[in-house]
Amino acid sequence: MRVFLDTNVLVSAFATRGLCADLFRVIIAEHELVVGETVLEELRKVLVEKFKVPLAHGTQVEGLLRSYEVVPKPATMDELMVRDESDRWVLANARAANVDVIITGDADLLTIARKVDLRIISPREFWTELRDLSG
Repeated sequence: MRVFLDTNVLVSAFATRGLCADLFRVIIAEHELVVGETVLEELRKVLVEKFKVPLAHGTQVEGLLRSYEVVPKPATMDELMVRDESDRWVLANARAANVDVIITGDADLLTIARKVDLRIISPREFWTELRDLSG
C-alpha cells in the first residue's frame, strides 16, 4: 500500500516514542512510504524551530525520508477549502503522489475525509486496521 504521512505524524514518529514511531517502522517495513516535498519543508521547520531539535538531527531525519519516494511540491494547492492553507498543499502533494492513504492527526484534514476521493485516516485508525488484518 502506498502511504503518505502528514507532518504531524512524522514529527511524532521522530520526536517522541509511541504509536506514530511504531507505525512509521511498520510502514517502512511492510508498505511503500511516499513523502511529499511540502511535508519535508514543514517537518524541517517544526523539528528545528518548535521542538528545538539540533539542525544536524533534523538533517538526518530529512535524509532518511529522502531515501524513500519524494514527490515534488505541486504547482498549485488543492482547490478544496480547508481552514489551514498549508493543508491544501499537503492534500495536493498527496494527490500528486497517487497514494492509497494519507495518515494524519490533523483535525481539519480528518474532517474533510468524506469530501475527497482520497482516503484520509488517523494513525490510530490505520494501526487498528493493520492489527485487524494480521489477526
